[in-house]
Amino acid sequence: MREQTSAKIFVLSDSLGDTAELVAKAAAVQFNSNANKIIKFPFVIEREQIDEVIEQATQEKCVIAFTIVNTNLKNYLIEHAKKNNIPAVDIMGPLLQAIQEVTHKNPKGKAGLNRQLDEDYYKKIEAIEFAVKYDDGKDPRGVKRADVVLIGVSRTSKTPLSMYLAHRNLKVANIPIVPEVEPPKEIFEISSKKIIGLTTDPTILNQIRKERLKSLGLDSNANYASINRILSELDYAEGIMKKIGCPVINVSNRAVEETAAIILKIIKGGY
Repeated sequence: MREQTSAKIFVLSDSLGDTAELVAKAAAVQFNSNANKIIKFPFVIEREQIDEVIEQATQEKCVIAFTIVNTNLKNYLIEHAKKNNIPAVDIMGPLLQAIQEVTHKNPKGKAGLNRQLDEDYYKKIEAIEFAVKYDDGKDPRGVKRADVVLIGVSRTSKTPLSMYLAHRNLKVANIPIVPEVEPPKEIFEISSKKIIGLTTDPTILNQIRKERLKSLGLDSNANYASINRILSELDYAEGIMKKIGCPVINVSNRAVEETAAIILKIIKGGY
């Protein structure tokens, strides 16, 4: 029976090394994942660190797999691995070169960018979950934790705006203003600069509400869509907004993206 051989895979990275480790595991399993041991060396940013790894590698039967984007450091590793007859595989290099040839742009050569993208992704997910949790006044306690609070009568795009802004990493709560329901006290306890009032043209709102009722299989002449009811709601909401002293945006005939752009400008102090 032929003796089974194994090798160690040294994974080097100028960041966490997760990418190189995943590739190394995928390759190792094609031979014997238990026999081929993977040893990770993250945050390799100095030549001295490479020297230490090379010295250790010369005493082992091993392969070096690496994701190092700094050109000088990468070349230093390749050169010294070659001198010591250690196979070294540049996992990202060929793909970076291919993208560079197609785009005619040079890679940034900066470590950790993927991790930064991940952090941005998780912030976005957190903001989206926040918008869902505190949508339509479900829990007014979210008002004090929000980056932005949208207030307005029904069908003034509060929910789609909340979701759009959440994709810009903003935690948004929205509160419906209804004459029969006292507004939550929380909206009077935070800075008016965090609150955006939304209003609209009553005729346009009348049509939107009628269509909404039809889509639900309800009578489009219900009080919810009557022009008198709408005028009453808008007047009441206007009074609340004046009391708070918050900016007010008329969303009539505006796309969500356009209104969101105005909101972003307001909260950045440029409107």
